[in-house]
Amino acid sequence: MNMPVGTPSVHDNNYSLGLLRSTPKPDSPPIRIVCISDTHCLTSVHIPDGDLLIHAGDLTNAGTPAELQAQIDWLDSLPHKHKVAIAGNHDTYLDPRSRTTLRPEQQEDSVDWKGIHYLQHSALTLKFNNGRRSLNLYGAPQIPACGGEAFAFQYPRGHDAWTDTIPEDSDVLITHTPPKYHLDLPTALGCEFLLGEVWRVRPAVHIFGHVHAGKSDTLGWLKGGKEVARWGQEQKCLERTLARPDGLVRELLNPRNWLGVMMVLAYGVIGVVWDRVWGGGQNGATLMVNASLMFDNTGELRNPPQVIDI
Repeated sequence: MNMPVGTPSVHDNNYSLGLLRSTPKPDSPPIRIVCISDTHCLTSVHIPDGDLLIHAGDLTNAGTPAELQAQIDWLDSLPHKHKVAIAGNHDTYLDPRSRTTLRPEQQEDSVDWKGIHYLQHSALTLKFNNGRRSLNLYGAPQIPACGGEAFAFQYPRGHDAWTDTIPEDSDVLITHTPPKYHLDLPTALGCEFLLGEVWRVRPAVHIFGHVHAGKSDTLGWLKGGKEVARWGQEQKCLERTLARPDGLVRELLNPRNWLGVMMVLAYGVIGVVWDRVWGGGQNGATLMVNASLMFDNTGELRNPPQVIDI
């Protein structure tokens, strides 16, 4: 059965997505994106083959040039034609402010990105299928503050570091922090201002990491580290509910608040019907991907890479 444009479908650990700025021709092969994040100096994991490999930050632990170069060399050795990486808060050297916490000789070192496209508040267009298809990517590393001076690209929590920063033509958005309420549990550590910017831009795919538990806690595990955000009334109702101080669970226990929950369910059903029966519309949804390979804070890469076909 042919799926309507705009309808994600799950195939094992893969997603097939049709939410790009321009619809591919029917005979155009899909682009396979392999998503990883939070490897923290480790390489003991199988990385599936694909057309594009994306690393969403925290390549290292201490963020020294030597650690970075070791991870870069590993990524460069993988067979993917295109490779893209951004920094995370542990990648100290890449932020001029946090770099000053390294030893003087480390501050003077450099890294060679080899064949990897490093994005730091920057955009990139990549060609695929002999130039017949292209993807617009944008990458940014900043996160709400969660550590000391050695942590890179931090801004004070509650500060808006995102509004009007992401190009409107972005197909694939890569950030280190999640947007708030999306695979950022257990305590909603994502950024509300990034969420607002994703509402504005509505990329086809948003890849991030940082909150390891958002991938591997019960809810993230049930979702397989992926979820579809449909930019309609059900999404607004859900986010308003999650923004309450008592959260979604306590709201369910309070009969006076059931109206909000019923609105979430009703709008969700309408969204599914619109997608499945009528085909939805372009830019009506974003596939959110928590690509953290680190399992919680165990020091082990036990989460599998995420694979997306678009």
